[in-house]
Amino acid sequence: MKHSISYYPGTKPITVLCLFILYTPLIVISLYSFNSLRSITTWGEFTFDWYIKAFSNPAIQNATMNSLLIAVLASSIATLIALAAAMGMLRGTPLKRQKIVVGVINLPLLLPEIVVAVASLIFFIAIDMTLGLGTILLAHIVFCIPFAYLPISTRLKDIKQSFDEAAYDLYASRWQSFRHVTLPMAMPGIVSGLMLAFVVSLDDFIIANMVAGPGSSTLPMTIYSMLRVGLTPEINAISTILLLVSILFVTASWWCNRSSKSST
Repeated sequence: MKHSISYYPGTKPITVLCLFILYTPLIVISLYSFNSLRSITTWGEFTFDWYIKAFSNPAIQNATMNSLLIAVLASSIATLIALAAAMGMLRGTPLKRQKIVVGVINLPLLLPEIVVAVASLIFFIAIDMTLGLGTILLAHIVFCIPFAYLPISTRLKDIKQSFDEAAYDLYASRWQSFRHVTLPMAMPGIVSGLMLAFVVSLDDFIIANMVAGPGSSTLPMTIYSMLRVGLTPEINAISTILLLVSILFVTASWWCNRSSKSST
């Protein structure tokens, strides 16, 4: 017996058009980062010179180190906080207003990023904190927590309570059960959340630009400052690298989530 498939007419061409508009500029930028000419309309020869020049630029080197340092620290600390929050919410004593707490944790996902940036700036000014790499790090930690919390909490929900109960029956303490049972099983979600938080921190511009101080530029901020004098092949090269890194980490995060679900 054949079943008719219902669909909405016109959705496929609209989807293709949206994807074309979204990804075509990224492809063009990536292609012209290998162009020997400075033009973004005329093709010369294939070359890696612009990548070499970009990496030899002291401003880009310093900004890259700042971005990597902040991304590593912010994603690591945010993942630890998210893991503690997920364990408390899903493995601890149920809270009376648990849904409200979950909503507060995920609030940065719902608010416009500019609102989070302005609120962070007002907070740092209110406590008289000097703007710099430290303020960027603190703001990124708060902003990255929900991105790490979602895959971790999803993974913990898939882990049955019977595993912990079996560990308790074998005279394991709560810490031993967490270390030898829960933590290894939750590791795919933890790694997924860590990579997602890392790429969010690495690519962020609005929050970093709002709470940064003198001499604390990140890579997206440096790219923006270079764009003010015109689009150059060096910017194409840096943007291509950032795009590839983002794709790599997002894909790896998706793969970890998928593998964890299939192994449950």
